This record gives sequence, C-alpha cells and structure tokens, in this order.
Amino acid sequence: MPNFSGKWTLTEQAQGAAAGTWPLRFDYQLYAWGDNNYGQLGVNNRTDRNSPVQVGLLSWSQISAGKNHNAAILSDGTLWTWGDGNQGRLGHNSEIFRSSPTQVGALTTWSQASASQSDFTAAIKTDGTLWTWGEGLTGRLGQNSIVDRSSPVQVGSLTDWFQVSTGNQHAAAVKTDGTLWTWGSGGSGRTGHNDTINRSSPVQVGALTNWAQVSTGTEQTAAIKTDGTLWTWGNGYRGRLGQNNQTSFSSPVQVGALTNWSQVSVFSHSVALKTDGTLWTWGYGLNGRLGDNAVVNRSSPVQVGALTDWSQINAGGNFTGAVKTDGTIWTWGDNGEGQLGQSLSTTIDRSSPVQVGSLTNWSQVSMG
Repeated sequence: MPNFSGKWTLTEQAQGAAAGTWPLRFDYQLYAWGDNNYGQLGVNNRTDRNSPVQVGLLSWSQISAGKNHNAAILSDGTLWTWGDGNQGRLGHNSEIFRSSPTQVGALTTWSQASASQSDFTAAIKTDGTLWTWGEGLTGRLGQNSIVDRSSPVQVGSLTDWFQVSTGNQHAAAVKTDGTLWTWGSGGSGRTGHNDTINRSSPVQVGALTNWAQVSTGTEQTAAIKTDGTLWTWGNGYRGRLGQNNQTSFSSPVQVGALTNWSQVSVFSHSVALKTDGTLWTWGYGLNGRLGDNAVVNRSSPVQVGALTDWSQINAGGNFTGAVKTDGTIWTWGDNGEGQLGQSLSTTIDRSSPVQVGSLTNWSQVSMG
C-alpha cells in the first residue's frame, strides 16, 4: 500500500489577525523548511532547508502543504500554488514546476485550500462553491469523470461547502448544513459508503447533519461531530483508525466514547486535540512520528506528554507538527530532509516534540 513520505513543512507566523466569521482573514508571514526537490519551499530555488526560511514578503491567510506542492491564500483572497506541477495540480493550465508562489487566476474570493497527499488540489470560495484540479484518476476531482484538470473547475453548482480535505486518492468535505460528503477512491472503505466503490462526484455519508471537521489520509478518513465525538473509517492497518485493532471499516465508527475531541489530522498516522488542550496520536509509529518517545505502532489514541496547551496540529507523511497556545511551534518524527526545522547538521529523528527555535508568534503548521 502507498506510504508517502512527507519531507517539508509550511508554517504561518502571526503579524496580526482580524476577527470575524469563518473563514477568518489573517495577516501572516509564511515560512518553510525541509526537502525542496520540486521547489515546494517556494523560495525560488531547489535547495533543502533545515530551519525556517521566509517565503516572500506578503501577508498570508491560510496554507496547505501537499506531498510535493502546496496551496495558500493571501489575506486579499487570492490563491497561490507552487512546487510539482505534474497532472496540472498547481492550477496554472500547465504542468510546469514553480519554485515560488504563483497566483492561480485573478480572483480574490478564495477562502480555503487543500493540497493533496498526491497530485490534486481543492479549494472553496467565499461564495461557498467548491473547485478542484489536478489528476482525475479514481474520480478524486469530483467532476463526474476521471479526466485531469490543469485549472480550477467547479464541483457541481452548490454554494454551501464549508471545509474540504484532500487525501491520497480521495477527498471529503463538510457543508454548512453539517452534512459530510466524500468522493474518489473507495479502496479499503475510505469514503465511508459501506463499500469499496470509487465515486467520481460527491456522495453524502449517511444522513447525519452534525459533522464539524474532516481529515483524509492515505487510505483512511477521520471526522469530528459537533457533539465532540471522533469517528474513523478506511484501512485499519497499523492501527491507524484508533479502534484498538487493525480492522478496516467502510463506514464511520466511533473512536472510544469521549465527547471532547476538537481537531483531527490524519496521514499514515493520526493526531488529534481535545477541548482540554491535550494532544493524542495513534497509528504508524516509525521514526517517532507519534511523539510518545517510542517508535511502536499504536492502535488507540495515546496522549503525548501531559501538557494542556496545544492549539493546532498537522500530520505529515512521517512526521508531525503542532502549535501551542503560547505561539511556540513543535515538531517530531523523521528528519531525513531537515523537515523538523531543528537546524540539525545531521538527520536526527525525534520521537517526542521538540521546539523549533524560540519564537512565540507561530499560528499554523502544515506538513507535506
């Protein structure tokens, strides 16, 4: 089964923020480090970096790091992409690699973007419309076809999309009415429709209207409901579903009985936050990516340390990053390409969280 290795990181460093309804508009500087083979660090070259380097001088609002490309939105609502351009995943009507951020079209109405773990991208506009581009294999673009697209194409005509997540070969999204929709590869039951059939357009998962957030991984999906419960489905290999086994499930299954989950992010492993600020991980433990000071797999959530001040998380291919409420940023796992940002002269893995630098104004981290 695929096991993509994430080798780079994007983070936002706060300059200031404006309050309002979702999606919020922020004013951030953007930093990146790690593997730069495809120009995915956005610093106009292909040199690897083992410590944070600023990407441009503009004010960013939201970022998403994919396998070898990424997508980001400026505070003015414009959409920018860079890195590997194969299959048109950058949305520039070509397959050209970009080593610095390049604007996608001229619109100023983008609100959220998701760069996949493979070769496609999705984004939502402020009007609630959903757009995708890149490789169309398995129907992952949701365009009712398997055709590649090298520029953004709207998914259907609805205007009530709220949040989208792109995995390896499938995608999932939540609407403003709290319904959950998935499409793309159905292998291992990752789309949650109680089968393994590929879907080339969004199909609702069940009939519930209380989904709040969804995250798609290599062959699995995780989501949180408005009642704080956590649900997973797909391939259970190495315990990645957190069900205390390695069983695969083709429809959502609750993880434990707790009702205080607030955020989840999945790749080949999973990381989640509770409302009390505690950090929990499970799944594939190689390279110490679970952060529990070990390299063993975990089939149910295990708390990372005892701290209660974690605020934002992201699971990469074989490493993890998180931000605390005090604005510090922490990384752990594989460091083969300097992706932990620890300025290490050697590629030392970390099996527990280590702070990146000493700054206290970090806001968001995204791992590729």
